[in-house]
Amino acid sequence: MKTLDKTNLSTADSIVQELVKAKVEVVFGIVSIHNMPIYDAIVRDGSIHMVSARGESGAVNMADGYARATGKLGVVLTSTGAGAGNAAGALTESWNKGTPLLHITGEVASDYIGKGKRYIHECKDQLAMMEGASKKAYLLQEPEQTASFIRKAIDNALTSPMGPITVSIPTDFQTEIFNKSTIVKANERQLVENADNDIVLAEEMIQKIAQSKRPIIWAGGGVINSGASEEVKQLAELMQSAVLTSESGKGSIPENHPLCIGNFASEPQVEKLIKDSDLLISIGTRFRGEETNDWTLPFPTEHIRIDADPEAINLNYQSTYGLVGDAKPILQKLVQQLSKQNVAPDPSYSNEIESVRNQVRSALREAVAPYDQFADGMRRLMPNDAILVRDVTIPAYLWGNRLIDIYQPRTSIFASGGGIGQGLPTAIGAQIDNKDRTVVLMAGDGGFMVNAGELATASEEDLPLIVILFDDGGYGILRYLQNAAYGRLAAVNLNNPDYVMMSQSMGFEAEKVTSAEEFTFALETAIERRKPSMIVVDMDAVGPMNHPYEESAEYIASFQPGKS
Repeated sequence: MKTLDKTNLSTADSIVQELVKAKVEVVFGIVSIHNMPIYDAIVRDGSIHMVSARGESGAVNMADGYARATGKLGVVLTSTGAGAGNAAGALTESWNKGTPLLHITGEVASDYIGKGKRYIHECKDQLAMMEGASKKAYLLQEPEQTASFIRKAIDNALTSPMGPITVSIPTDFQTEIFNKSTIVKANERQLVENADNDIVLAEEMIQKIAQSKRPIIWAGGGVINSGASEEVKQLAELMQSAVLTSESGKGSIPENHPLCIGNFASEPQVEKLIKDSDLLISIGTRFRGEETNDWTLPFPTEHIRIDADPEAINLNYQSTYGLVGDAKPILQKLVQQLSKQNVAPDPSYSNEIESVRNQVRSALREAVAPYDQFADGMRRLMPNDAILVRDVTIPAYLWGNRLIDIYQPRTSIFASGGGIGQGLPTAIGAQIDNKDRTVVLMAGDGGFMVNAGELATASEEDLPLIVILFDDGGYGILRYLQNAAYGRLAAVNLNNPDYVMMSQSMGFEAEKVTSAEEFTFALETAIERRKPSMIVVDMDAVGPMNHPYEESAEYIASFQPGKS
């Protein structure tokens, strides 16, 4: 039997070597008989920290949150069959967001793949299942190709459009031993300081931007991915442009900037501003349905779209100019060329931007009161670099996403795919590489139980994570929609545990609050404590929001029998 020595290595060791070469510092996952050799290789290498999740879904969310908060590659290791299937739902969230993530999963022994013999943990077609949940899925066919196989997967995850890549490694391959080989990229293009010299911007386009009187910038997640926040700010100030942000683009410009309206594109006041504008520059955004009133938002005729993904151009909305490439050098070139022009926007436009900015915030504050006081307390107490993670829940969706200003890139994380219950593990991942920073999670009681066991992971890792749990005894938004559409309820009221006792049993400091004043005091204490903390907000005691669902009539009508 061949044994390891200095001239050879195993498939598992080759996987770990490629992770180390890619500067991977953390791997999230769950150990299994179908990935045990890879775990042992990580232990023997000794340079990668392993975080043990309580479920595969949570492990993927952790890797996702880690990648979003750091800009690094997220890596998750799961088992085959049921384990891979458990990961699939969370992978769809990573795909929706475009998170650079490597999912390594086991697979049954190579001789049994596709045979239907019911080999332990066998799945009918694991590769197809993973392909449906990922940007791309691959099955290792030859152990000797492991290094190039993993390197290709990492490159694919980090290439625009970024997304999760799944690699399946048959169990019997993981211990295969083969001779070492060195793989290098020959003639790789070197990055140079003046790489933007290759960028050519049409003079006609530059003139149209310079002559614009009422421009708007729409900043998406691509701004943050490319590290182009400063360039967006420079462009906005040069043009005196209004700035809208997508949900993923929050933090691409400080949201207390007077030109930043924020994540309010679907509001009537902003819709009018867009309709009356003469130029839109969109950067790294997909124009999601919920942010454009299902793509009915009127756009100006002149639309310049910047995106690293060529398939994004003219997707959902037409553009007059499509610039394909990394946003940062494109914007640097654009600012450079515009600085030589006589840029003269309408002198009254900046006052109108400020007015719209104030109107949408005031209207929302009045609608969600008294919870606007919660938003105020959170923004006042959280450090400027605090990371705010929001699960899919009424408080997060209605006011957490918009009333709490975000000042820096990678400090705002929300479920792009809309799946509930992913907030807790995502926040854990965000905190892992930011233990000296404040990470706050907003979650609802309905979704929280989906991954509640990950409280133990947060405690095990000794994370100073703060969980704000809004408890209304059920699925609040569905309760409202059912009542409005049918006049009756089904499966929305929940028999919840005592969340304070549950979290305390897993190592959290916890308390329940019944008012904005109690909440503010509890949050201040939790931030100073620097230990795992939970604040349970009793929403029945606080009381209902004033009128949070005024714009839901058309949506509710779609649930009526015979409607589509």
